[in-house]
Amino acid sequence: MTIQQNVDIHATKEQIYEILLSSEKFSAMTGGKTANIEAKSGGALSLFDGMIEARNIELVQNKRIVQAWRVKDWPEGQYSLIRFELDQNGANTTIHFTQTGHPEEAEAHLDAGWHKMYWEPMNKMER
Repeated sequence: MTIQQNVDIHATKEQIYEILLSSEKFSAMTGGKTANIEAKSGGALSLFDGMIEARNIELVQNKRIVQAWRVKDWPEGQYSLIRFELDQNGANTTIHFTQTGHPEEAEAHLDAGWHKMYWEPMNKMER
């Protein structure tokens, strides 16, 4: 099972990279939901008031973020792999997003959730 999305965000790739790896900025993007992010390879993440648990696998500054990512109520030990590839496109950044390894029954919810919880609020953020 793979989710692939390509989305344009009205921001620089540096701004998007910072939003995804800053506890304060990520929390602001989500309307104040708690985010604790260790912005280093191997660093742990807790997002959306603890609903998402993750770990940074690979960080290439302003270019790529790869994380082992899971919803808290998934079966113990089940993680998916998510990948954000950032490409500057004028005043916008195209995010090439991929998620693999998620439970089959979660695909439709996740596919819609990335738009609702990440891309739409990210596009509305003040820079």
